[in-house]
Amino acid sequence: MDKTKIWKIVKLLLKLSITGLSLYLVSRKVEVKDLKDAFGESNPLFLFFAFLSFLISQIISASRLNTFFKGIGLNISAIYNFKIYLLGMFYNLFLPGGIGGDGYKIFLLRKKFAIKGRRLFKAIFFDRLSGLWALGLIISMLVIFIPYLGIPNWVPIVLVLTGSIAYYFVMTRFFSDYSHNFFLTHGKAILVQSMQVLSVIILLYALNYDGKFAPYLFMFLLSSLVAIFPFTVGGLGARELVFVYGAQYFQMDQHLAVIISLLFYCISAILSFSGIYFVFYPKQLGEKKIELIEG
Repeated sequence: MDKTKIWKIVKLLLKLSITGLSLYLVSRKVEVKDLKDAFGESNPLFLFFAFLSFLISQIISASRLNTFFKGIGLNISAIYNFKIYLLGMFYNLFLPGGIGGDGYKIFLLRKKFAIKGRRLFKAIFFDRLSGLWALGLIISMLVIFIPYLGIPNWVPIVLVLTGSIAYYFVMTRFFSDYSHNFFLTHGKAILVQSMQVLSVIILLYALNYDGKFAPYLFMFLLSSLVAIFPFTVGGLGARELVFVYGAQYFQMDQHLAVIISLLFYCISAILSFSGIYFVFYPKQLGEKKIELIEG
């Protein structure tokens, strides 16, 4: 067995171990029975609307990525783009030992359209970066509504303004090929994060919560930042751990915080799992088969 294969196995085992450890730490803080009761008492209609909100966020996210693709001269239909986006989500969540959804999209598009992988990688990278910018923007704005943090209101406003101006300058000055539609792509990025925040708000309503939403939304966005890093399987465990310790700091209901995180994970998993359809029916993508490649 060569070093590359050994590293893949080690990386997968590390992800599974960190996920397992995170879930264990969460289980020590929250009773499983309480979580089951919360699931059972949640409003199914609100759960459906939360899923719908998340679905809309992913449709917008796929559209944002396609805007970056068009910027490098790759013109694919919105429908085809969304299909490979769903397939990428399936890879990300259910095949943690493989190349990941972004890597598979690069592999597939490079093979099908004979476009350089480096250009595809940069388009996907800047797509992700736009999402990170939007995440930071909304987190900064939420700080204003959480006086418990003790951060003066002018601090997040100044950080957002100066950071955004610097970000715009760097993008347009040094990466002009990927900033043709800067305001369009970043407007979509804000919409994506906003729809996911809305999904969490609806989940809070589903659980009959009538308190302050800001701390839960703040912790959700922080957990989204943690989930970006590929330390766990699809962010499972990492999000919940952030919610548990964040709930202690903000004196929030730990059970409610964890159930919100798990419900959001379930919503994400349901939509991601739909990507398996293209594994069994690759002709819908114009492929003879879907290669479950690694590395």
